[in-house]
Amino acid sequence: MPWSPDRYPASMRRLPPVVRLKAVEIANALLAEGCDDGKAIRIGIAKAKEWAQRLGTTNRNTAAH
Repeated sequence: MPWSPDRYPASMRRLPPVVRLKAVEIANALLAEGCDDGKAIRIGIAKAKEWAQRLGTTNRNTAAH
């Protein structure tokens, strides 16, 4: 099932909003490629955290502009 900024897996709840949005985007792309939900969530979270760390946004609690 695809996720949205308002409907996302519980495991993404504690992510900063910017990171959560990226995790949702990545997980949805993986789902579209046929990945199962659990794997898409895990990869989405991991890759979004890597993305945020590269950009220096891991502690930012604001939405991306």
